[in-house]
Amino acid sequence: MNLDIDIGNTFLKWRLVSAGRVLQKGSVLTKEFTPAAFQSLAHLAVEKVRVGSVASAQLNERLVEACQRLWLLEPVFAKTTMQCAGVVNSYQDPSKMGVDRWLAMVAAYKAVNNAVVVVDCGSAITVDYLTSEGRHRGGYIIPGLRLMRESLLQNTAQVRFEKNETAGVTHPGVSTAEAVLHGSAYLFKALAHELKRELDAEVDMFITGGDGALMYELVSAGRFEPDLVMDGLVWVCS
Repeated sequence: MNLDIDIGNTFLKWRLVSAGRVLQKGSVLTKEFTPAAFQSLAHLAVEKVRVGSVASAQLNERLVEACQRLWLLEPVFAKTTMQCAGVVNSYQDPSKMGVDRWLAMVAAYKAVNNAVVVVDCGSAITVDYLTSEGRHRGGYIIPGLRLMRESLLQNTAQVRFEKNETAGVTHPGVSTAEAVLHGSAYLFKALAHELKRELDAEVDMFITGGDGALMYELVSAGRFEPDLVMDGLVWVCS
């Protein structure tokens, strides 16, 4: 039985896997994570803990302590490398690439062994392109919906969001807060349109991340795989 963990900027997600089958899964806000999050799993015979983390060293240390205390295990942290499982990185220094991007790319490519576009809609939105030979052609990183809105909220004194304001519509806003909310949704929709326009019948698209379901709905193509980053742990932490 393996425990797979994906620690993002916003959420820590986990799943228990045995013989390729997911037995349990859950999530917690990354900033609220404590070792108690896994206390209910203490009685289980976890044999390996695989982790993909973009969190702080302090949080990773807390996770290590929890695994040692609960299962006497040292978790295996995924690292971005020059190549893995047939995927070749385009970065001159692979350590500069976020491990979540790397895990998602490896998982997507190994699922189809074909050219893929990987779209991760999290705190940041990343779009990465791989050839049919598994070579990373490069990608884009842009602010995610929450990051765009929070940036304007923090840097524009006049912007205040009300809880009952609709965040998913794109018609022109009639207040500053509405204009920010609808504007970020407008850009998100524009990205979806561009992704849909450049789709090729010979290229597969994988979509993941917290806002991935919305992107998948807008693109109306490809595959929505919410656990794509954890799927990559099978290959990167083998």
